[in-house]
Amino acid sequence: MSTLLIIAILLLGFIVVFQIAKASEYVAVLKGEKKTFEQNNKINGFLLLAFMVLGLIGVYWCNEMFKGKILGEAASDHGEKIDTMLYITLALTGIVFVITQVLLFWFAYKYQHSEKRTAFYFPHNNKLEVIWTVVPAIALTVLVGFGLVYWFKITGDAPADANVVEITGKQFGWIYRYAGKDKVFGKKYYQNINEGKGNQLGLIWDDKSAQDDIVTSDAMYMVVNKPVKLIINSRDVVHDVGMVHFRMKMDAVPGTPTTIWFTPKFTTQEMKEKTGRPDFEYEISCDQMCGKGHYSMKGIIKVVTPAEFALWMAKQKPAYVQANPEAAPAPGPAAVDSVKSTAAATQH
Repeated sequence: MSTLLIIAILLLGFIVVFQIAKASEYVAVLKGEKKTFEQNNKINGFLLLAFMVLGLIGVYWCNEMFKGKILGEAASDHGEKIDTMLYITLALTGIVFVITQVLLFWFAYKYQHSEKRTAFYFPHNNKLEVIWTVVPAIALTVLVGFGLVYWFKITGDAPADANVVEITGKQFGWIYRYAGKDKVFGKKYYQNINEGKGNQLGLIWDDKSAQDDIVTSDAMYMVVNKPVKLIINSRDVVHDVGMVHFRMKMDAVPGTPTTIWFTPKFTTQEMKEKTGRPDFEYEISCDQMCGKGHYSMKGIIKVVTPAEFALWMAKQKPAYVQANPEAAPAPGPAAVDSVKSTAAATQH
């Protein structure tokens, strides 16, 4: 029923436009083709000029109304550089946009058809062609240069003291892994993946380095003002780790780990206060179509203080222990004291 209604509306619109066009032809015949053309030409020239003025005012108004309100301040050091690059790009392209649009609409108004003026044909000019080829080439080279510099900073070597988190995409969610006390990620093999037995990543349990690795799907924890390096993987198809608040994104490719690093500037609690949103959370989105559940692939990032991170890590059970409960050590006063001392040490 709705399809028929849409078709009927389109047909009606076509008939209305057709009738208006026919009526215009009849009016032109009555008034005279020449006089009608001149009147329409002046009206269209004025409307183009008005459209230019109103359009530029609209662009400025939208910029002032939404500036800084869509994404807010970049929440990472690399994010600041990305924003700077975007501002430079917008400044260069904005200048070109304003100049070309003003000339376009002004020329359409100023040089509208007139019998008193003869059209001038300008087929070739080497100097102009060199100018409008070389100047854009230089501008684009500068922009690409900025992009390459920032790209190599983001994907280059992280500082030696950076926290390392492995993030793995799957249909349709994220898995986070942290190295244990040995600070070494254990080996894994894709044929070992068995969610029913608590092995989401296919860790090789015989590898001692894998037995203290922390694996979680709840949220990814980072320490404020401390570099974090992400090792990005995929368990099935191509995903993309998008972190809009940090201005970061990187593909998650099956069998080909990728890396990025940055330093978070604000804790989650600080962002709640800055944005005035008590429910604020840093989010991870999948920025690559990955299947029918792609829309639901949302992850959460918790940026916390060093003490909060240490306390959270101390409360986590290694994936090996969760998959093999019989391997868990018996809890005792020493474990509790260890958690408290770790949290206290990070506060000083």
